[in-house]
Amino acid sequence: MAQPNTRASLIHPKSLMAIRNLEFRARIVVEGFWNGLHRSPYHGFSVEFTEFRQYSPGDDLRYLDWRVFARSDRYYIKKFEDETNLRCHLIVDHSKSMGYGSLGYTKSEYANTLAATIAYFLFKQGDAVGLVTFDEQLRDILPARNRAGHLRQLMLALDKPVAGTATDLKLPLTRIMQMVRKRGVVVLISDLLTPLADLQRALAELSAFGHEAILFHVLDPAEAQFEFSDAAIFEDIESGRKLYVDAAAARKSYLGKLRAHCAEARSACERQGIGYVELTTDRPLEIALFDFLRQRMERSKRRRVTTPTVREPARAAA
Repeated sequence: MAQPNTRASLIHPKSLMAIRNLEFRARIVVEGFWNGLHRSPYHGFSVEFTEFRQYSPGDDLRYLDWRVFARSDRYYIKKFEDETNLRCHLIVDHSKSMGYGSLGYTKSEYANTLAATIAYFLFKQGDAVGLVTFDEQLRDILPARNRAGHLRQLMLALDKPVAGTATDLKLPLTRIMQMVRKRGVVVLISDLLTPLADLQRALAELSAFGHEAILFHVLDPAEAQFEFSDAAIFEDIESGRKLYVDAAAARKSYLGKLRAHCAEARSACERQGIGYVELTTDRPLEIALFDFLRQRMERSKRRRVTTPTVREPARAAA
């Protein structure tokens, strides 16, 4: 699948974070995404997210759209209104570790902008979007809605400062399963700087409920690469614990443990059929939005049965 734009023409997150208004940031990313997509060789990308879905065995052949078939050489069914309305819940980590940043902005600002971008994109399509923010406890909880004023409420909740002294990943996922009775999309955005045992159990339950889920694992480049060279005192943002570290000597061990931690998170997601995207905060948000849609498309394709050969009803009757 082609990327929506060339990297050189995308907005660097540092320039984006200079914009104070979160909703305006999200709008800029979405508009840039669509402009880039229109220049992309992957035409028809938006079709699967708006008015049509691909034919599946058992669908009524009367609703095949032959004009779309002529353009795409694939069979699509016109969606009814109740099929097009998606319910998405964003779960965003607001723990203190998300307050770290080496690029002039924090992981939290990046994660909030990503969540705002997904919310803005879906809201403008008429989908219902909800939000849960958390640290070691639940903070803001907004049910999934699409009505006047709701997007503004969501942006204000995202814009609140990080808090708490720990990260509990199971708590918000459990709350979502209690809140949401119908199947929908759940997007978890976190740096995952916590033991993953509870996450694995919660993901298994989420998958069992039938929800489509995507996990964005957000890291600062300094965390991901650990390019520190001098001995220094490092402080745990959440606990306040200070530790003297010879960075050059510790680098290999640190990177090995980080890679193992990321691999564990990815494996936990793959076992449950959940999308996993690792992001560093220097990655343009247009690409992160593309990652969200790509994950949804790939999951949709995995769930489809191979499309059989069908004939146009009029010709079949003849």
